[in-house]
Amino acid sequence: MNASRILLTLAAALSFTVPASAASYTVKTGDTLYSISRSTGMSAAQLMSLNGLQSSTIQVGQVLKTTAAAKAAPAKAASTAAKPAVTTTGTGGAYIRTAASRFLGIRYVLGGTGRGGIDCSSYTQNVFRSMGISLPRTAAAQWGAGRSVSRRDLRAGDLVFFNTTGRTASHVGIYLGDGMMANANSYHGRSMIEPLFGNPYWAARYNGARRVLN
Repeated sequence: MNASRILLTLAAALSFTVPASAASYTVKTGDTLYSISRSTGMSAAQLMSLNGLQSSTIQVGQVLKTTAAAKAAPAKAASTAAKPAVTTTGTGGAYIRTAASRFLGIRYVLGGTGRGGIDCSSYTQNVFRSMGISLPRTAAAQWGAGRSVSRRDLRAGDLVFFNTTGRTASHVGIYLGDGMMANANSYHGRSMIEPLFGNPYWAARYNGARRVLN
């Protein structure tokens, strides 16, 4: 009986002391860097900087440093957040981020248009269709949609375009704010969230952006 009481006391003590010192999050099945950023109150860019991540790819069981650790080093987090020369305000920002998350993790298939597989322009088309907005089928055609916006005026929901094959607008993604974009990535083989200008590959191939949300 005494041993049981001792074990219960230790368990109770641990339950109160661990959360205070454990500034971390263990990645679960179905998690994305963006979903974790929403649940922890940190931006995806802050999570990447704090954990030394080179891409948004994370693994089940991976332990990420989170909010409490970020508070311990506010200067570093502020410096990282200030790097992207872009804005994140604008109507529909939260809505587009929610819509974009519904189609993450789908296998990349060139020419694919459904849950069994999608390509870059099908990904953007599906996201905007879920919001009642019709986009053309290809990246090149989507390049003509909406109106052009400068890099410095980017806001969540803007379509961002890249030259990946030697021609304008051969790849398209959706800007989410905080220097991040969602896209169907052929290299990683799935739709995902990753840095935009923080990724040298995308930064070197950036063509421009179009705004289709008012």
